[in-house]
Amino acid sequence: MTSVFRRALGADFDRLHPELQRRFGVDGATHVGCVGTGVMERVWRGAAFTAPFLHLGTLRHVLFPETGEHVPFTIENYAYTDSYGRPTLTFVRTFQVSPHRRRRFDATMVWSEQRGVLVDYLGTHQHLAVDLHLGVDVTGALTIRSGAYRSRGGLRCPATLTGEARLREWYDEGTGRFGIRVAVTNHRFGPLFGYTGSFTLRYLRPDRAPVPAAVRPLRENPRE
Repeated sequence: MTSVFRRALGADFDRLHPELQRRFGVDGATHVGCVGTGVMERVWRGAAFTAPFLHLGTLRHVLFPETGEHVPFTIENYAYTDSYGRPTLTFVRTFQVSPHRRRRFDATMVWSEQRGVLVDYLGTHQHLAVDLHLGVDVTGALTIRSGAYRSRGGLRCPATLTGEARLREWYDEGTGRFGIRVAVTNHRFGPLFGYTGSFTLRYLRPDRAPVPAAVRPLRENPRE
């Protein structure tokens, strides 16, 4: 199975830093996945009125209202074929926002062969789907910008109710760590949520690490 990022980026995949090629080349064959462990230097949210919206997201593991600095963080990426036969990669991010509380931000990225686009399904039940626009900058870093959001029924969500997500991930050869920066903004209400930090990775061979049920969505969305 070709990795979903290689499919989405095409020839640009080879412009990624070699460590990013290895990371986003996970396809379930040589490695079933990779697990990152690190620290988010800063986790932030927008103005106070955004808190109820973000708190609602905790019900399905989509965003959360807590903020902090030096927040322990893990990210679990596993490649598999979903029940509809689509190449899939999990993005399960866990933030230790306090000594007694963890928050998760779950997503599954699915390659749509029909539309030729990488679709990001958000949360435990894939209620929201968003097309992703990928790129590679001059330093070999990966960039992602979200497009239109659609509900589980396929209806397009108004822009006033959603946010545009921008991600940049890179590899720092000096520290041997991956860096990440994410920001979600709403065109009317401004910044909503984001985080910045770094992590290291370990890769998992398929004969030693099956895809855990805990990282897969509880329900899959057949719509692309």
